[in-house]
Amino acid sequence: MYLISRIRIVLNRFVLKNLNLPKPFCLIGVGAAANLCSHLAATGVQRVMVVSDKGILQTGLLEPLIAILTAHQIKVSLFSDVFPDPDHLLVSEGARQLQVSQADAVLAIGGGSVIDCAKAIIHTCTNQQDPRKLAGLWLYAWPRKRGVPLFAIPTTAGTGSEVTIAAVVSDKVAQTKMPMIDPKLTPKMVALDASLTLGIPAALTAHTGMDALTHAVEAFISEMAFVETDELARAASRLILQNLPLAVADGQNLSARQNMLYASCLAGMAFTRAGVGYVHAFAHQLGALYQIPHGLANAMLLVPVLELMQPACNSKLAILAYDVGLITSNDNTDSRAQKFIDHIKALCRQLAIPQRIESLREEDINTIISRAFAEAHGTYGVPQYLTRIEASLLLRRLMP
Repeated sequence: MYLISRIRIVLNRFVLKNLNLPKPFCLIGVGAAANLCSHLAATGVQRVMVVSDKGILQTGLLEPLIAILTAHQIKVSLFSDVFPDPDHLLVSEGARQLQVSQADAVLAIGGGSVIDCAKAIIHTCTNQQDPRKLAGLWLYAWPRKRGVPLFAIPTTAGTGSEVTIAAVVSDKVAQTKMPMIDPKLTPKMVALDASLTLGIPAALTAHTGMDALTHAVEAFISEMAFVETDELARAASRLILQNLPLAVADGQNLSARQNMLYASCLAGMAFTRAGVGYVHAFAHQLGALYQIPHGLANAMLLVPVLELMQPACNSKLAILAYDVGLITSNDNTDSRAQKFIDHIKALCRQLAIPQRIESLREEDINTIISRAFAEAHGTYGVPQYLTRIEASLLLRRLMP
């Protein structure tokens, strides 16, 4: 069963492990965002398109950064229409503006949706194609052109999009959400500046932090994982579980927020090579159908999926339990793995993650399963394959 999918996973693992994927240069700490803007001038950039959203625009975060660019005689055009889960129409609109502006670089300032949208805008503009035709893994597509360089300043700690080769674009009409996966999407330089994340609401901090944790855990238990990705995923998991409760409890905790930004970045680097799993595959469908924020969907699915995957990845979950200091000398592998899952359960309760999706409908379950399987199988190194019955039971756990 799923023989072709398993063969593709073996191929993907070999390629991603040995491929020299680009890694952005990272500026870290308070002031990193301003330093990145100053660096842009040193690269010879003359025109920049800044991609952001209305919320960031209203906070005033953009003004001092744009002022640095203009002080260096860089012409700035602003595309601030990005909304959560950007769709192909928005991306196409941004691609047209990028072409008209003749920008020789793009600067994304915002959360995962903003950075994903900026990636997709460049890819669409450069390759002159409908964004929907650029979805999927680049290994199985015609070679695509590299666009203008992308610089990124994340304002949330969750997606890790600032260091990944992926961008997710929605189709609101078809109610689908599929990722573009291509090394050419990777930003050139990023700034991890926690001062830009201070005061983010507790719920958003919780949801994005759980998104980062899901990246780390799914990358670690993936069949495509190897030594380097394991080290990144373990470090990210430990940092997130130590700092996320602190960041949620106190929106001004600069240390916790800086650690979360760093952990999100590590998790992004881990899943860029090791991939994600069923949590993401199902979360994408729930987001597309019911407009559930991606981080929240991941948070709701993480424990149920891990409980189904547990027999196939007990040893790895036990390692994560050890990293977080949950084990005793009397614990065996099974109990250690269970303690890690129980720890995430407790964290979800502490963060007030809901356990039910009020909008989830029985008549949508088969569609969700088919789309999630189409996304995951042959793309993600899931520890074991679910049957449709198991997947159906998983979704029904979330029904009101």
